[in-house]
Amino acid sequence: MAGLGSSGAGASAFGRCTHALVRALPESLCQQALRREKGKEVDLARAEREHQLYVGVLKSKLGLQVLELPADESLPDCVFVEDVAVVCEETALLTRPGAPSRRKEVEVMKRALESLNLNIVEMTDEHATLDGGDVLFTGREFFVGLSKRTNRRGAEILADTFKDYAVSTVPVSDSLHLKSFCSMAGPNLIAIGSSEAAQKALKTMQQMSDHRYDKLTVPDDAAANCIYLNIPGKGHILLHRAPEEYPESAKVKKQIE
Repeated sequence: MAGLGSSGAGASAFGRCTHALVRALPESLCQQALRREKGKEVDLARAEREHQLYVGVLKSKLGLQVLELPADESLPDCVFVEDVAVVCEETALLTRPGAPSRRKEVEVMKRALESLNLNIVEMTDEHATLDGGDVLFTGREFFVGLSKRTNRRGAEILADTFKDYAVSTVPVSDSLHLKSFCSMAGPNLIAIGSSEAAQKALKTMQQMSDHRYDKLTVPDDAAANCIYLNIPGKGHILLHRAPEEYPESAKVKKQIE
């Protein structure tokens, strides 16, 4: 999901969101997606049920305006819309994904974001790569993971685009993205996994920042990837993995619910 309309102007506004952008799952996801584990095939029927449930929550329970883009069978990873745009306040940076097979995903995203009258910035430098999954916005600053999908030039262009915020880079070696093991679980609160790689990245972020963040450490790295929203009339919302998937991490998250 790409959350649209969020603001960084102060802690009370962090996480505010009016729209969400999602994309349907292509059947090619099963056998051709880059994130697919080797030797394993995605259960498309289950994935579609989970996706529909997710979209239903965004619409019915949270009251967001949801833009639903169609699937493209030639783009098996297109459901992962977060990677192709970084939206902050009224500006949208269209990224240049690190995997060449994903770069055409940007075309449909551009048209969708233009329909919302956002200020569009395109990443055209052929030396730059940036996946949105490597971009953590805290409401005060950006942390950008330097991974197999994101390089320093991509981080520099993000900094040039969002000049009101400090941008720090964080090496990512054992995971696909920075947000594979961390995210914002609330204003000033970083959810972080327990692995050595996650804890090392957290230490780097703490050293790079002038601000002291609270942390919520969960046993499972994947469970640290969640979505915090602050929706008028709904309050503070944390979307996270089902408790039965990661029961020990769910126990930790109950501390803030």
